[in-house]
Amino acid sequence: MFCVAGLGNPGGKYTSTRHNIGFRVVDRLAEAGSTRIRRREFLALTATIRIDRTEVLLMKPQTYMNRCGRSLEVACRTLGIPSERVIVVVDDAGLPAGRVRIRRGGGTGGHRGIASIIEETGSRDFARVRLGIGRPPAGVELADYVLGDLEEQERAALDKLVARGAEAVTEIITNGLEAAMQAFNAAPVTPVETSKEE
Repeated sequence: MFCVAGLGNPGGKYTSTRHNIGFRVVDRLAEAGSTRIRRREFLALTATIRIDRTEVLLMKPQTYMNRCGRSLEVACRTLGIPSERVIVVVDDAGLPAGRVRIRRGGGTGGHRGIASIIEETGSRDFARVRLGIGRPPAGVELADYVLGDLEEQERAALDKLVARGAEAVTEIITNGLEAAMQAFNAAPVTPVETSKEE
C-alpha cells in the first residue's frame, strides 16, 4: 500500500488557493478512481483507490498545514506503511510556476508542512512531488501570495499543474521513483506558465 498525502488547509476559503494544490491533486486522483475523499480517519479525509493494481490511501490532512505531520504519523503507524511508500504532494514557491520536481528525502525547503511531517514521523525518506507556484510579485508577502485569490489566467495554469501532479504520482506508483524523476523533473513549463513566471 502507498500513502499519498496532498497538503493543504481545510475550509472553503482555502480551496482554490496555491497553498491547497496538494488537496486538489489527490482529489483528482480520487476522481480518476471513481470515488471521493470523504472518509474521516487519521485526522484526515481519506479514500482508497487502486493504481495499476496497487492499493493507495489518499489523504487530505485536516490539521492545517503546519501540523499535518500528526495525520501522516497516525495513518502510517496504524496501517504499517513505511516512509519509502509515502508520497507527499506540496506547493513550492521556490520552483518556477508550472514546474514539477520529484525527489526522495531532503530538507524542508522552508515549507511548514514538510517540516511537520519530518518532525512527527522522524523520517525524511518519503517522496515529494513539489509543484512550482513561483515567487510572489514584489511587495507581496509570501503568506498573502500562497493564500490569496487567483486571476483567471492563474487558475488555468494551476489547473494544468494539478493534472501534471496527478500524473506524476501515478508514474511513481506505476513505474517507480527514478522513472518518474526522469519523466517530470526536466520537463519544460508551458507557455502560459512561463509568461506568468517572467
